[in-house]
Parts: sequence; C-alpha cells; structure tokens
Amino acid sequence: MTTHPQRSIWHWLISPLAIGFGLLTLREGGAVLFVDGAARQAAGHYVPFVLWFNFLAGLAYIVAGVGLWMRRRWAAWLAIVITVATALVFLAFGVHVALGGAWERRTVVAMTLRTLVWAGIAAIAWRRSAANAPVAREH
Repeated sequence: MTTHPQRSIWHWLISPLAIGFGLLTLREGGAVLFVDGAARQAAGHYVPFVLWFNFLAGLAYIVAGVGLWMRRRWAAWLAIVITVATALVFLAFGVHVALGGAWERRTVVAMTLRTLVWAGIAAIAWRRSAANAPVAREH
C-alpha cells in the first residue's frame, strides 16, 4: 500500500491560484480577442502578440494548476517554462515599446504581476517537488 503525505498549505494555495489565474486570463483575454464590445474598447492600445500569448498561457496555467494539485513533477517544470516564457514576452513587449509601438500602462502592470506570480509558483512548486523526490539508496 502506498501512502501519500497530506497536501501542504502550499498545495492548497498555489494550485487553486494557478487554476483561477488561468480561468480569469482566458475570460479577460477572450473577451478582448473574440468579442467586439466593451472589453475590447477598454483594452485601448493592446499589443496583439502579448494578448495572444497571455490568452494561450491561460490554458497552460490551468494545466499547471491541475498538475500541481495532483503533485506531478512535470507541473513544477511547466511552471518554470511559464515563468521564462512570460519573462521573454515581457522583454519583447519592452522592445515593442522602445521602438515606439503603442501600448497601455496596464500591460506593464499585468505582465509584471504575471511574471512575479509565476516566478513564485515555480519556486514553491520546485521546492515542493525537490522535497518529495525519492532519495537514492546506496547498496
């Protein structure tokens, strides 16, 4: 019989956070991308590649959150990939702005928040994953 340790407070916090963040990202991004209405008007000078990345990343957020809840090691790696990809898109956004492209201040706030949230989730997931890794035995 295999026993699994109880979920720590971190699992109770980061898994729903990741899933909720993903659902909100899909809802908000989808409203701008697919509905010609108030959300698109309110978005102002949104940057299409950032919006598309964030929308598609919302799916990865949900997958990572479910994987974290199920304590899958790949979920920690996915959280790291999400963090790195978000930082790279944020960097590309900075290049877009530096080259004179139109942008909104809230994009800077949102991308900062996304990068920090996912860096935190990835760090916690990695630590939890490493703490639960099997220990090699010498014979």
